[in-house]
Amino acid sequence: MSQSPTQSGAVMFRLSLMMFMQFFIWGAFFVTMGSYMLAIFSGEEGINSIIGSAYATHNWAGLLAPVLVGLIADRFFNAERVLAFCHIVGAGVLWYASGVTDPGTFIWLMLAYFFLYMPTLALVNAVAFANIDDPDKQFPNIRVWGTIGWILAGFIVAQTVLGWVNIPLIEMVTGVANAQATAIPLKMAAIISVIYGFYCLTLPPAPPAQKGEEFSVGSALGLDAIKLLTDRNFAIFSLCSFAISIPLAFYYARTNDFVAAVQFGEQSASFMAIGQMSEVLFMIAIPLLLARMGVKYMLLVGMLAWTARYLLFGLYPSSAALVVLGIALHGISYDFFFVTGQLYIDRKAPRHLRASAQGFFNLLTYGAGMLIGNYVLGWWGDRIQLDGSTTEGWLAGAATFWTMPAIFALAIAIIFFLFFWEKNGDAKEPVAETEGPAPTLEASPA
Repeated sequence: MSQSPTQSGAVMFRLSLMMFMQFFIWGAFFVTMGSYMLAIFSGEEGINSIIGSAYATHNWAGLLAPVLVGLIADRFFNAERVLAFCHIVGAGVLWYASGVTDPGTFIWLMLAYFFLYMPTLALVNAVAFANIDDPDKQFPNIRVWGTIGWILAGFIVAQTVLGWVNIPLIEMVTGVANAQATAIPLKMAAIISVIYGFYCLTLPPAPPAQKGEEFSVGSALGLDAIKLLTDRNFAIFSLCSFAISIPLAFYYARTNDFVAAVQFGEQSASFMAIGQMSEVLFMIAIPLLLARMGVKYMLLVGMLAWTARYLLFGLYPSSAALVVLGIALHGISYDFFFVTGQLYIDRKAPRHLRASAQGFFNLLTYGAGMLIGNYVLGWWGDRIQLDGSTTEGWLAGAATFWTMPAIFALAIAIIFFLFFWEKNGDAKEPVAETEGPAPTLEASPA
């Protein structure tokens, strides 16, 4: 597909706006959902488990999203049409969920919503790749607008940019000063989702790429890559990827209500965006650092950043600077581990198994690992009787709550250091065993 510079610029703008809205919707309610649940379900027994179960819904949906995409979008319908359907219907589910006061019903509704949303993470990539000439150069410029969308959503919900510049849009419309503890983020996400859904119908077409081909559940889930586990280093990498994702769930589910309680109150969603800003900065540095440090030590530093972050949260909750530092470590923990891990897989796997291997990595991390992590954090919070609804409760329980995932992450890092012995030059791109280009890596959210 060859386009004139004018056509290419117009398409890039449309695809960038698509990516911006895609992640704005998720960032608008996901970060603050724990704070909202603490408010709406106050007094419910097992509130920590309720929060963990609600966050686990996106992992359950993530496990099956590749099957839905592979079965429907890749074979029968244009990706942009499936994208529109998922967001328009999902908007209705989100709006309905915003009025629910029963925890069980809320969790089921969030599961229904994420079964619609999670497949769209792959669909936006499919639409982008189908309409650009040079994915290696153009896709990063499109994808970065997703991160910008997530960051801006946090600023709007918090109604400030890190406490420096006020953005009182929500208060002007609704009269509510502290929006993150209300249903407003859910309703805002629902409204944008409807608008975005109809916008998707105007996007350049992305026809089904595998129309008429046989569908395999195993291939869709990346299970074809299991044969790579016969390689000792790849097996250690896979085991540690799964295990390190368990403590990762603690960050996504509970950091915002922790930060709100101990430091930044209604502005906490704005400060949570520091994690995404850090992610963008470290993403730029990855090529240089990877060449100097090598895969093993990049991955190791990423794991140790988890430990450092949770220890800062647990031991120094009264220090605003150290809490902010803990949030900023998201850039190192995410980029050094997940992005480096994707690059390692791309080098390690034979060409015909690369797409499967990337899917297997996502299955282990965002699927199984974080799924278990969300249930563990709920169980652990209830076991130590954490009261996350008050400043006093978090100050009393922070050390116990955050030290557990810190120790767990440290143990995984030690195991990885001792048993992963692949050197920098060992994972080289193999000679192509099959015809056709290598699949392009799919960018992960958050």
